[in-house]
Amino acid sequence: MVTRAEAWAIAATVTDPEVPVLTIEDLGVLRDVTVDGERVTVTLTPTYSGCPALETMRDDVVLALTHAGYERVEVRTTLSPAWTTDWMTDAGKRKLTAYGIAPPTGRAAAGPIRVRVSVRCPRCGSLDTVEVSRFGSTSCKALFECRACLEPFDHFKVL
Repeated sequence: MVTRAEAWAIAATVTDPEVPVLTIEDLGVLRDVTVDGERVTVTLTPTYSGCPALETMRDDVVLALTHAGYERVEVRTTLSPAWTTDWMTDAGKRKLTAYGIAPPTGRAAAGPIRVRVSVRCPRCGSLDTVEVSRFGSTSCKALFECRACLEPFDHFKVL
């Protein structure tokens, strides 16, 4: 008999194809796993509605579960509630820093937009950084440069 915990644990090993040090669980994209008899249904919420990585994540979840012996796997996508960086795990944020991407700080705005004071460089720790481009290697990241060590780095936006 398939258990929810076993199926969740397998789905949670799937990595984000754009930031391979993060699992979909770290990212908060893995929202639910249900088991009904032999059918496993996994629900994912993309980081944004046009996320090009979603198709790969879906295929990787199906592959991971079928490889583990689960024959009837369905992956659903839900856009509501919308994904937020608040769903990222603390472990995921630490992995981002170690990978050279500044993790989101604070909480997503539920009202007025907060003004960002600074973003800490994941390489040297300096707060003397500047946003070079609002969009970095993907739409959910911004490109920054550290004025102390002169290294560019991605910053995961608070969404």
